[in-house]
Amino acid sequence: MTIALPAQAAERAKFKLDYTVPVLAGFAAVLCVLVVLPVSWLIYYSVTIGDPASNVRVFTLAHFYTLFTDPAFVNPLLTTITVAVSSSVLCCAVAAPMGWLVARTDMPFRRTVRLLVTASFVTPPFLGAVAWEILAAPNSGLLNQLYRFVTGAPQDEHLFNIYSLSGLIFVITCYTFPYVFVLVANALDRIPADMEEASAMLGAGTWRTARRVTIPLALPALLAGILIAFLQAMILFGSPAILALPAGFHTMTTKIWSLFQYPPQPELAAAASLPLLVVTVMLLRAQHTILGRKGYTVLGGKNADPRLIKLGWLAVPAMTFVVAVISLPLFLPYFALFNAAFSPIATTLVTPANATLHNIYFTFVELSSTQLALNNTFILGAASATLGTVLALVIGYATARQAVTGHRVLGFLATAPIAIPGIVLGVGLFLSYTRPPLVLYGTLWVLLIAYVTIELPAAYQQLQSAFRAVNPELEDASRILGATRLQTLRRITAPLLRTNVLATWCFIFVSTIRELSAAIMLFTSETKVVSVLIFDLKESGELGAISVLGLSMLVLTFAVVIGVNRMPGFGGTRLRNT
Repeated sequence: MTIALPAQAAERAKFKLDYTVPVLAGFAAVLCVLVVLPVSWLIYYSVTIGDPASNVRVFTLAHFYTLFTDPAFVNPLLTTITVAVSSSVLCCAVAAPMGWLVARTDMPFRRTVRLLVTASFVTPPFLGAVAWEILAAPNSGLLNQLYRFVTGAPQDEHLFNIYSLSGLIFVITCYTFPYVFVLVANALDRIPADMEEASAMLGAGTWRTARRVTIPLALPALLAGILIAFLQAMILFGSPAILALPAGFHTMTTKIWSLFQYPPQPELAAAASLPLLVVTVMLLRAQHTILGRKGYTVLGGKNADPRLIKLGWLAVPAMTFVVAVISLPLFLPYFALFNAAFSPIATTLVTPANATLHNIYFTFVELSSTQLALNNTFILGAASATLGTVLALVIGYATARQAVTGHRVLGFLATAPIAIPGIVLGVGLFLSYTRPPLVLYGTLWVLLIAYVTIELPAAYQQLQSAFRAVNPELEDASRILGATRLQTLRRITAPLLRTNVLATWCFIFVSTIRELSAAIMLFTSETKVVSVLIFDLKESGELGAISVLGLSMLVLTFAVVIGVNRMPGFGGTRLRNT
């Protein structure tokens, strides 16, 4: 038996072709197509107009003049700002005290509260809007019916009206405050207890320590959370489309969507999309700057666990507050969807006497578009998850290991789509792929491109962090023995990170089946997906079928999330340094 020495293996490696550079160049080209192409078409269409006489596009700023002077655009812009500011303020008012209660007090069931708030991320905001429509429609809403039953109020009187600006702000806040909660709670968890202990030793009481030490240290995370809440409220499409349009007003996202109704006005849609893109980039940059600041530096060993504040008799009102808040995005909407799925009329309370399976039969048997939407959704979900994971894996490896020249550019391109709102990306892709040389509109390919582009930043960041946690010594040994970087990635590194890779795949799959903003701009009758089908059913008033599809989506999503969290070693492969 002949044993190849490292020197002999290295000598043989000189004659082996290394495809690393051309492969990574190909991946860079794919990223450019995903990111640069749609943004370029957006900019081009926003500053040009077609000349019917010469069939040539000429430069103009008339679209922007219309955008900022025509009340048909100014009013949606002002409404969007109002909604975003109000939602972010309400998120701060609700999430900050909740984060403090969970992270710094002895309130019961704190871990359960964290899990429930995290679970609210699973609910698509457009589905939550439908649920609140069932609950708080002025005439037929379940809560308004209960109000009239208890008080004896007349039929035309109501307590809640979800079809209003305040109703839209309320629903958006319900599904946005978890972003602020997570940032605040995590920041409070990371604050060293030593500083609070020092404050107490110097004579400060519990509340003075919280006011002078804890809150200032958590303030950057709170400010970053407010920016994220503002951004989420600004770029949402589903909730405004379901609640604002019946109320007779637009936000910028619904106005952009309306510009593609007959007759289409793609130039105005492109011009209206650019301000959203610019503001998104500015907010994300501001958030990065705020979170990047170091408010304190820890010297020495491991910090002591924070001393929890004893609430005493305040524990009961604290728990009441927390349960009431959690019921708004979770308990009440889920009850409304379950009730509508098994009730003959969505706004009639289901009982054993009137419970029915007709909505399930209608959704999966009689409704012809359900099977097509399900097939398209699962095909796109699996394809997007696979392609997105491969892209994120290779680009994450190249940037984490600095494998090629220009790895910083690859990292920038992989994270850039996070600054492109879904509705804006949909407009850019529509403009990119409705004309030669590559006509993809009307096929599943354009939706696949949209989904991969939207989910790539999060997938890339997850896998790049996983690469940084893996000791590169095994990879170095593989390279010494003659393997190329791609062979090393496939045979050594990727198997070590199989848990992270699988978790990333599941994350993209779940996010894909919930996506509406880009899909609503790109679907056709043959490429309809479940989220778009739910939106279409809303326009026809089929709340029972919507509830069945929504609950099915939630069950699948929770099953995937629970399965991922139960995987052995989830959260990263642990390697022992030798």
